[in-house]
Formats: sequence, C-alpha cells, structure tokens
Amino acid sequence: MFDFTFHNPTKIIFGAGKEALIGAELNAAGITRVLLVYGRNSVVKSGLLDRVLASLKAGNITCSQYGGVDSNPLISHTREGVALAKREKVEAILAVGGGSVIDESKAIAVGALSDTDVWDFFVGKEVERALPVFTILTLAATGSEMNGNSVVTNADTRQKYNIASPHVYPKVSILNPELTHSVPLSYTAYSAVDAICHVIEGYFTKQPGTHLQDRLVEGIIKTVIETTDDLIMADPGHAQARASFMWAATLALNGLTPAGIGEYSFPNHMIEHAMSAIYNIPHGAGLSIVMPAWMKWYLARNPGQFERFAKEIFELDSGIAGIAALEQWFVTIKSPVRLHEVKIPAADIEAIAENAEGLARQWGIGDLYPRETIAEILRLAV
Repeated sequence: MFDFTFHNPTKIIFGAGKEALIGAELNAAGITRVLLVYGRNSVVKSGLLDRVLASLKAGNITCSQYGGVDSNPLISHTREGVALAKREKVEAILAVGGGSVIDESKAIAVGALSDTDVWDFFVGKEVERALPVFTILTLAATGSEMNGNSVVTNADTRQKYNIASPHVYPKVSILNPELTHSVPLSYTAYSAVDAICHVIEGYFTKQPGTHLQDRLVEGIIKTVIETTDDLIMADPGHAQARASFMWAATLALNGLTPAGIGEYSFPNHMIEHAMSAIYNIPHGAGLSIVMPAWMKWYLARNPGQFERFAKEIFELDSGIAGIAALEQWFVTIKSPVRLHEVKIPAADIEAIAENAEGLARQWGIGDLYPRETIAEILRLAV
C-alpha cells in the first residue's frame, strides 16, 4: 500500500423511484433555483422529466430547463448553458441523464461562477469554485455521478479534454436502476467496456504489490461481465442485473480502486479521446478498439499482472490468452474491436496519434506515449 487520501463527498441515493426525492434534497441544501440539464428526448418520452419537475415543484424549487446535450458533449453547447445559468441566476445545476449530461453539467457549474471562458479550465486553468451539482443517473457507465471529472469536446480544435477538481463532485446523486432498463443493448455494451476500462487503467499501470485493490478491480470486472453477458443481453429489464451493473460502474471510477496503488496512468482513455474528438464515435466503442491493442503493446512491461488478469477473470494461464479472451468478449457483446468497424481508415492513424500526443503531454505521460508509440498501438487495431 502507498500513502493516499480518500475523500468522496457525494451522497448516493440508490433505488427504484428515488428520483422523487430530488426536490426534497435540493430544498434541504437550501437551493431554490436550478438549471435542469438533459440530453435529447428520452427523458421526455419516458416521463422522467415530468416526474422530476413534479418533485421540484413539491420542493418549491424554481427550474430553468436546458436540453440537447450530445453523447460527446460539446464546449459550444456548454458555453450556451453557462450563459443561461448566469442569466437565470441559478444556485445549482441538476443533471438528468448519463455521463455526458453530468459532464457538461459540471462544466456549466464551473463556468457559471467564472468571468473567463469555460474552455480555459480544460486546458490548464485551475478550478477554484463551482455551483453545486446534483444528478439523476439514467445510464450507468462513466462514474461521473460520484467523481470530480468532466470531459468535453472542442469541435473547433478537435480536442476532447477534461477537468479534474474536487469542486465538481456532485452533492447528491440519485441512482434508480429501473431508469437504465430501456438503454439500447449497443449502449449497454459500450457502458460495460467503459466501466472495465476505468479499472483496467490503474490495474495494469500501477505499482506492484497492492493485492487488495487488485481484488476490488477483479470483482468489478467480473460483475460487469456476468451481469452484461449472462443477464442483461438476454433480458434488458433484468432488475437485479441492472442494479448490480449500475453500482459496479459507479464504483469503477469513484476513487476507491486506485486509493493506495501509487502512480498510474490512463493511456487507453488518452488515445480514445483523440478518436472520438475527431470522429464523434461512442466513447465505449472507441475504448473496445483501443484497449486490446494497448494491452498487446503493454503486455511485456507487466507480464505478471497480465497473467493474474487472465487467471482471475477468465481462468486462463497466459497474459496473451487473457487479452484474446477480453477482445472476444467485446465481439460477443457486439462492441467493435477494429478501426474499420467504426469507419476509421488505417491511413488516419497518424492524425489520431498527433491529436492524442497533446493530451498525453497534458496528462504527464508524453514521454512514454509520443506520437510514434500511439500510432504503433493503433496499428494493432487495424
């Protein structure tokens, strides 16, 4: 174990119908006016938006609405949300949706209290304050409901960058697994990939010897695989599986699994962010392409951990067999594993690598991942 500080201030309310409590939670926090941020039409068609508005009314909360968040949230749309939050003088941001909605809501929360452009915080400016963020989660994947991260894309510069700040941890997140029953199986698959990648990054790039955290990671991966493959894909409305999956995805990126593991990095996300910044593909789909390729490239740098992964997750006896098994599982759940499956030509690898190199430098891993190395990894996904 290495020294660490773990602090997660987010209150989780988990269970069926718990979105009805949001008005009371905001009222208890002294909030009287919110900006309600959501995606496209799913929250409207499902009746969730009406239920949330009813809860806000019951709690005497005034609400301004802001919809239209993309699956890869854009800084242009975020800026409009910031302007609306300032104009309406809201006291908090309420995100109703998946990780994309929550990420943009966090960025709006930061920009609403700043006199500078919100994109400045994604390229290095320190976040010093933000409006309180509350969330109602509808798609389990990113863990944004219980962490201090926000990822937004700048379409003009083709940069998909992030904020990491304790100021944007949600105050309260409501997790009703029933809200995920209608998530399409394709996005359920992408969500499973994303959750697995969140824990795999540290698992393979950390310092050796932290076996407790290894077991936490392995338990999350097994839960994601079992609930997705054996249950949800056969029965999208499987209540117990959806509930277990939802909590596993939250635990995958709430700070618990890397606590005490020492230094680690997020190379798969670094590469995928460049891909989806350029091509606007679903994040999980990009990760299922990048992850097996990166694992094949990284295998020789940590062979013992890859052997452990193969044994604990798939009951296999070699690292390369474990990588192949994970890749095949992605195929089984119909998540892409090759660039051409998302219409990215091999000729574009150099452009992706050039884009990713900038983020690698920002994340402090540019020495290990120069442009040539990133291109080498991507060629393993051709």
